[in-house]
Amino acid sequence: MHIAQWRLRAGPPVGTRPHVRTRGRLRTRAHLLALDACVAAVVVAVHVTLAGEDASDGLPRFSGPWWLGWLVAVCVGAPLAVRRLWPLPALAVIVAASVAATFLDITRDLYISTALAAYVVALVEPKRRASAALALTLVVSAAAVITGEAVMTPSGPWSEAAGTGAGVSLVIGAAWAAGRVVRQRRDRAARQERRLAEEALTEERLRIARELHDIVSHSLSVIVVKAAVANHVAEERPQETRDAVRTIEQTGREALAEMRRALGVLRGETAGQRAGEPGSAKMAPLPGLDDLPPLIQRAEQAGVRTKLRTQLAVQLPAGPALAIYRIVQEALTNVVKHAGDGTRCAVTITVDPRGDARVEVTDDGAGNAVASDGTELKGGHGLVGMRERVMMYGGTLAVGPRPGGGFAVSAHLPPEPEHSTATSRKEGAE
Repeated sequence: MHIAQWRLRAGPPVGTRPHVRTRGRLRTRAHLLALDACVAAVVVAVHVTLAGEDASDGLPRFSGPWWLGWLVAVCVGAPLAVRRLWPLPALAVIVAASVAATFLDITRDLYISTALAAYVVALVEPKRRASAALALTLVVSAAAVITGEAVMTPSGPWSEAAGTGAGVSLVIGAAWAAGRVVRQRRDRAARQERRLAEEALTEERLRIARELHDIVSHSLSVIVVKAAVANHVAEERPQETRDAVRTIEQTGREALAEMRRALGVLRGETAGQRAGEPGSAKMAPLPGLDDLPPLIQRAEQAGVRTKLRTQLAVQLPAGPALAIYRIVQEALTNVVKHAGDGTRCAVTITVDPRGDARVEVTDDGAGNAVASDGTELKGGHGLVGMRERVMMYGGTLAVGPRPGGGFAVSAHLPPEPEHSTATSRKEGAE
């Protein structure tokens, strides 16, 4: 018996990819902090220059001590270096320093530093908190500009001061809006990434569930049938009882090996990694059409007289071949469970030169279902698994009773596109 070698695509092993992503984020954050430090140095230099200019253009200029001008300049620009670490405190210090710069006539309308701080607040803070910070910043900044230009040191009419205040508010508001847009885009991208990860995880769980069902159900069905046979003929035909027990033992060992391989794959073990441990088993390659004869033999051991007919014009890729193997396995499992000993079953597989594959498993339903007296395995996932496998390759599945008696399973798998075939071959080789 074989087992498909799974690879969990929902995420990388612990300590690999997340670690790389974290280092990448740290590098990006360090780069942004360095950029902010450069911007802060430029803003400080600009305000120091403005504080040292004279009043040659006729407008009021700063006339206080040099250290006060330097202090205001540092408070306006230096917080930009840490705006991504402490957005709200940085914005508060910058707004207060900008208001002081306006009242001291160092500058009247250069609120670029405030706009840069508002951008980061909108980018990283919750919407309610960011909106409150924006409203307070707009009111304080506009009021400071209008008061400074129209009241404290008038340099023009009220309308001009109001226009300057509106321009400052527009610059700050535009920067805040840009931060919100970037945040929304990042949130959408994060939601999309989470959705794709959840879909991948769900798909992987379904795939593992299908594989485990296909691995276990066939072996357990044979064991149940043979156990029921042994129970019925234990006293009358001892030799047949011993044959049934021998089949149960062999099938049980094979099922146990399959489960060990499955658990090894789910734990991330590689082939031969734990070969020295008791009970370890190397992972076998993907089952395919060449593995159908042993499957037929096990069905015959369960009392189902089975014939296999294949017409293969071309070799199928690993993916469709695995799907056909699992479909036949589930169909034979259902024959063993529901039709029982003495049933005649025919398995026909045809593949034309284009790679168009058709699978038919029919039985006459003439057997004696010895496991139907309460010991029959309850199922329901097998047909769902077959349908999912067929839909994965864009095919069709027909399941139902035959007009003359018995049951039939018919599946059609169309040829794969070139890129899909290449992908399946690559997965099969892994």
